[in-house]
Amino acid sequence: MKRLLAFLTIFMVCMMVKASSSFYTEMEPLKLTTPEMKPELVMGELPANPFAGSKANMDASYSSVQTQGMDFDFFKSKTNPGVKPYKFMDDMTFVGVPLFIAGLAIKGDKAMFRVNQKAEDGGKKNTQLLSDFKTGIDDYLQFFGPTAVVGLKLAGVEGRSDWPRLLASAALSYGIMAGFVNGIKYTAKEMRPDGSTANSWPSGHTATAFVGATLLHKEYGLTRSPWYSVAGYGLATATGVMRVLNNRHWVSDVMSGAGIGILSTELGYAVGDLLFKGKGLLRNDLEMDFENPSFFSISMGVGLGSKSLDFSYKDRVDGQIAEDIDLDEEISSQVEFRAATVVDAEGAYFFNKYVGVGGRLRVRAMSAKTFGQYAESVQVQDWDAWGGLADAYYQQFPNDYTGEPVSDAFTYLDKIGLFDFQNLETPADAPVTDIYGVVKSDHLAEFTGSLGLYFNLPLSKHFALGTKALIGRSFTQELDIDGHAEGYVRNIDYKIGIESSGARNGYAPQIEITDLSYPTNIGEKWTDEWDYLTIGAKSSTSFGTGISLTYKYKSNFSWRLYCDYDYTEKNFTMTYDPYHFLKKNVTDGTYTFMQAFSKYADDMGPIEYKKTKKMNYFTIGLSFLVNI
Repeated sequence: MKRLLAFLTIFMVCMMVKASSSFYTEMEPLKLTTPEMKPELVMGELPANPFAGSKANMDASYSSVQTQGMDFDFFKSKTNPGVKPYKFMDDMTFVGVPLFIAGLAIKGDKAMFRVNQKAEDGGKKNTQLLSDFKTGIDDYLQFFGPTAVVGLKLAGVEGRSDWPRLLASAALSYGIMAGFVNGIKYTAKEMRPDGSTANSWPSGHTATAFVGATLLHKEYGLTRSPWYSVAGYGLATATGVMRVLNNRHWVSDVMSGAGIGILSTELGYAVGDLLFKGKGLLRNDLEMDFENPSFFSISMGVGLGSKSLDFSYKDRVDGQIAEDIDLDEEISSQVEFRAATVVDAEGAYFFNKYVGVGGRLRVRAMSAKTFGQYAESVQVQDWDAWGGLADAYYQQFPNDYTGEPVSDAFTYLDKIGLFDFQNLETPADAPVTDIYGVVKSDHLAEFTGSLGLYFNLPLSKHFALGTKALIGRSFTQELDIDGHAEGYVRNIDYKIGIESSGARNGYAPQIEITDLSYPTNIGEKWTDEWDYLTIGAKSSTSFGTGISLTYKYKSNFSWRLYCDYDYTEKNFTMTYDPYHFLKKNVTDGTYTFMQAFSKYADDMGPIEYKKTKKMNYFTIGLSFLVNI
């Protein structure tokens, strides 16, 4: 994922370099020729004056070709002739409103987990399991937009506004955004996924990134090259995705933050247009005759449907089932997922107004909402979380130090000194002194590349309906939890009795354990790290379609609301290994004894499940389109 984000960043920067140099690369090279001198006088019609017309047209034509130098005139106002002034709210799209509402609509799709419990970090209760995915790129990437605008401006690349108008519009945009974000944050008091603070919704990083992206779009995307806009919105989207992967925000926070960022900038520029009117404008918007609906787009959406995986004893690969399990009962444990974060890069070439061909690259990340029973043994803050571990020890060591049986597994664990449930403390000489899970990846990420047909139905000059039929290949990055345990090696004493009365009647002798005790001797310290739970899937063929409504608000820019449907049949594999550490915290002889005399011996090793599931995905989102 980090390599993908780094590649995306480099790609966007290259597109900006390409866009900024396109003016010069399209110029014809200068050719010097020596005219042939002939002593003749030719009378006739003079060639038309290329600068004929008003002085304003002449000045505008000259201004469009003159070479710009470095621009450090921060307080000097200037207005180029022939630039059309903006009216109040003349450039508003209100596209941020549906984004904000989408985030609000899915805000309730959350669930809190226990945090990774490490003795040294003092984890909090009632918070989500932490992921090892960490990157600080999003802390800097949020400022890409304003940095690009200022850098281009200082380099003398004229954008929409002069310095005073640009600075005023930017200050208004960031001020409006800060008011919205902080006002909502400290009113809603939404807890972050990592449990650090109650100011999660909406995402300030994402809002900041989309303010910067919209600044770059208005200053340079609308006036010089649409690839500036692609770079800005693409990296702003990457910022939002990283906030989710870093466990700092929910999907709803990012969606609402993006909406606030776009809306705040549009309002900031609307107020700036009201204050400055026609002053301080340097370039008109690009005007292109794009009747053909060919496009390149960047999309961000929320995925719904197929939000759980259930594995039961019927799905076990080895077919080993305990004798007391009734397969007629519904015995399974679900891994549930939240609404997915979906990011797309999509493009299509149309042969006419109606039919075209194209493709889509889609990344869908579904973070786990609950791991069912599978994470119980690695969460030590809750009594119930020790259920699996307690059962394992109780089955192997049902007696206390004196050899007397105990009433249940939890009493057993308390009496033998494995764990003090009253004080939630582990004795220093216990077989297990610390055990916890580290979530390497708390989500299933799917990468899908598709190709197919695109269809467009124009409704008016600005609106069109669209659909598509795609086929592609889907690849899955697995969900992964690692286990960590440590303690001191312990032994057991036991006596075996042979009941020989049956042998006299022709039956095999019965072997029984007549005495079992757990001595207090302490061996060497042990540690164990292993793959506790992994869930993945093989690559599969994917089929996709959808319906969209496109609004063309500029000659070469559009916004699109879409609802996509994707279908794939995946072969999932789950490996579950909760008791891997048991072999390390007892002697070899003890472990052999446990394997020989326990009906749960098969479950002490890794258990593999396989399941084929038909996945039906729905995605609702918003696309930013560049018409090409």
